[in-house]
Amino acid sequence: MANKVAASSLALISNLKTVAARAYHAASADGEKLIQGFEGLRLKAYQDIAGVWTIGWGNTHYANGKPVKKGDTLPNRECADDLLEFKLKGFAAQINNLVKVTINQNQFDALLSFQYNTGALAVSTLLKKLNAGDFAGAAAEFGRWNKVTKEGKKVVSQVLTDRRAKEAKLFLKPL
Repeated sequence: MANKVAASSLALISNLKTVAARAYHAASADGEKLIQGFEGLRLKAYQDIAGVWTIGWGNTHYANGKPVKKGDTLPNRECADDLLEFKLKGFAAQINNLVKVTINQNQFDALLSFQYNTGALAVSTLLKKLNAGDFAGAAAEFGRWNKVTKEGKKVVSQVLTDRRAKEAKLFLKPL
């Protein structure tokens, strides 16, 4: 019994050391600018390339969880910036929980842009490869997420193709 407790304690300590070794990341100023550059700022609701109502810096939902709808407006850029910061903190927490390997700030910012746009990191092969330590394989996965659904069909979007290429390039860029 004592051996089982000791082994269990050692496993717990090992897991805690692994978690402690991984830095908690937040969006860098460059990462935030990257997302802003991709999304653009609009204070009046518009339909994005997939036909989803969007506002501010590419947000489809407000901080309270309500979806953006036709006719919505934000009073000023400060409100859009606040919503962006709120969303980035939530996505950063998701990434920090999902990623089990040590990554640098560029890799984090690339993942943050990807998650901000797709919300699909948790179900992606990109994450599986990353957590397996296959960084090159993970980078190659960005390009697979370049389609939008139009009239019930997946079609390649040049805008998303370009975005994914920039994210993959940033992901592979050393600090």
